[in-house]
Amino acid sequence: MMIRIERAVLFLMAAVLAAGQEQPVSFGTTVVVPGGLEGVVYHIPKNSKVIPDLRKIKPQGKIYVSALNIPLRDFTEGFPGVTKRQEWFAIDYTGRFWIEKPGLYHFALTSDDGSRLDIDDQTVVDNDGIHPVDTKSASIELSGGIHRIRVQYFQGPRLQVALVLQIAGPDDPEQALRVFSTDEFKPPANPEDWKFPRR
Repeated sequence: MMIRIERAVLFLMAAVLAAGQEQPVSFGTTVVVPGGLEGVVYHIPKNSKVIPDLRKIKPQGKIYVSALNIPLRDFTEGFPGVTKRQEWFAIDYTGRFWIEKPGLYHFALTSDDGSRLDIDDQTVVDNDGIHPVDTKSASIELSGGIHRIRVQYFQGPRLQVALVLQIAGPDDPEQALRVFSTDEFKPPANPEDWKFPRR
C-alpha cells in the first residue's frame, strides 16, 4: 500500500513538473506583472496596412507580461490574453528596464504582422507592415541605468501570428540572442544602489 502511494506521489510530481515546463504562449494576462510590460489592446480598422495612430483609437483593455515570446502559430489557436478577436487588433506594450552593464546591445524583433521597438523614444527596430513572419534587428548603445521600452504590434488579416523580442548584451555574440525579459533587467531593490542617473 505504501509503495503504491509513493508511486502515485512521484507520478503526480512528474506531471506537475511536465506541466510547468509547457507554459502556454500568451500575449499577456489581466493580472499585473510587477516590473513587467503593460500592454494596451486596441481594435483597429480593417485593412490597416501599418500600425495605426493608437492615440486616436479607444482602448479595449490592458494586459501584462514580462516577456514577448509568441513563436509563429496558427491564428485558430487563439490569442490568449487579448480578446476573442482573431484579426485587426493592436497591442501597445510599454515599460522600463535596467541596464547594469553599459554597452552595445543587439535587439531582434520577429513578428507577423507588423511591430516596432522603441527605446527611450527612439525607434530601434522597425518591422511594421502586413507581412508573413519576419525578423528585423539592430544595435543600440545603452548607458547604465533605467531605460524606457515600447513595443507596438498589430495583427492584420488572419492566418498566422507571431511576436518575439530578443536581446544580446555587449559580451554576447549576436547569435547568442535570448528572449528579452524584464525579469532579467530589473533594477536593484534599493534605489540607493542605483549607480546610474535615472532617465
